[in-house]
Amino acid sequence: MTEMTSALPPIQYTKSGEVNIAYEVRGAGPIDLVFVSGWAGHLEMDRERPLPLVERLASFSRLIRFDKRGTGMSDSLGESTLEKRMDDVRAVMDAAGSQRAAVLGISEGGPIAILFAATYPERTKSLILYGTYPRRVSAPDYPWAPSPEWWVEYARKLEEHWGVDAFDIELRKPSVAGDPAARAAWVEGRRRTMSPGAARALAEVNSRLDVRHVLPSVRVPTLILHVTGDRVASVEGARYMAERIAHAKLVEYEGTDHNAPRETWLQIGSEIQLFLTGARPNPDPERVLATVLFTDIVGSTKRAHALGDLGWRDLLASHHATVRRLLELYRGREIDTAGDGFLAAFDGPARAIRCAAALRDALRAEGIDIRAGLHTGECNTFDGKLSGIAVHIGNRVAALAGAGDVLASSTVHDLVAGSGIVFDEGRVSQLRDVPGEYRIYRVVSV
Repeated sequence: MTEMTSALPPIQYTKSGEVNIAYEVRGAGPIDLVFVSGWAGHLEMDRERPLPLVERLASFSRLIRFDKRGTGMSDSLGESTLEKRMDDVRAVMDAAGSQRAAVLGISEGGPIAILFAATYPERTKSLILYGTYPRRVSAPDYPWAPSPEWWVEYARKLEEHWGVDAFDIELRKPSVAGDPAARAAWVEGRRRTMSPGAARALAEVNSRLDVRHVLPSVRVPTLILHVTGDRVASVEGARYMAERIAHAKLVEYEGTDHNAPRETWLQIGSEIQLFLTGARPNPDPERVLATVLFTDIVGSTKRAHALGDLGWRDLLASHHATVRRLLELYRGREIDTAGDGFLAAFDGPARAIRCAAALRDALRAEGIDIRAGLHTGECNTFDGKLSGIAVHIGNRVAALAGAGDVLASSTVHDLVAGSGIVFDEGRVSQLRDVPGEYRIYRVVSV
């Protein structure tokens, strides 16, 4: 991570009225693209966990990002009208030397982007909206949003649970709601992006958002992207906007996650690139056969609470060092890490199994129990990352594991025949969100 961070441009500040706004500029493409993020962001934290959409957009544009007022590295909310928040976009563009840009609004950033595009058409090359809405609460003529009463209770719960537990991950990212590592990362991200009181205040501000009357005034080319099963922002809101913004193009994706998985983000990035440049990147990313290994710490949430922030940080540092040392020894490649979980890839399934067993034994000696799951399949590769159904299957296999278990799909089991690795008799299992049944084997000895 150190090399990646040092190669990035500096995070800078500019004033929007009396509020300091943190911003950065990445990439050197011919198109300026302003990224108005959803909900809460943190530019520096994003450098620790690179976002696939950000990486894709910066590959073909001059990408301008900022932490919205009240979040991340920017000042507290102050006066937080929609007008003031829109003006933050103008201030950041001025600071970045951008006279005219495409504006991308994600989730709650959507109404800000819509108002900016309608107010400053001379500075807006085009408008792109993802997972957003023109109004945040329901009305007789807009029935698809949560009720005002629901929002009052949700804002209260946000303050109560913010940075403590992942109470709303089932709403925003249900596909990983059962993954302890994802839940821990969710809590950490919340804690670092803003305070509990600021989260409640922002939720209350969002409950008053309504830009429906602005939609017919948007006269720039517009692309609307939405996941059809989004539980946070109904796809009906996207269709409503597409009907009322002249010549808007609507693209829908299957799924339920408001915070989309990596593969969907890459598809969205490709669609945005096509919209802005007229050229889509290679539609058939390089595909390779790989054995994916997922690991995470058993009982991580309970352990983190017991150890406290400093103790948990030290345990994670020791865990990460051991994982990376053994990955290098067994020629594994670290693909991603979130919280206490690792995704690694190997070009040989036997080495992957032996690495998993070595990790389990070495970490157990340090007082850390892990679970591990493996699958071999064809994966898409992009910028050193892996995606595709094989990755999802590996993740779901790991989710079935208990403390100390190394589980393997039948594909892995069959590929290592004759290696001397011993498995149990296996059991037929249903993998969450994956059609069909799979026989899963537990590694007995290596």
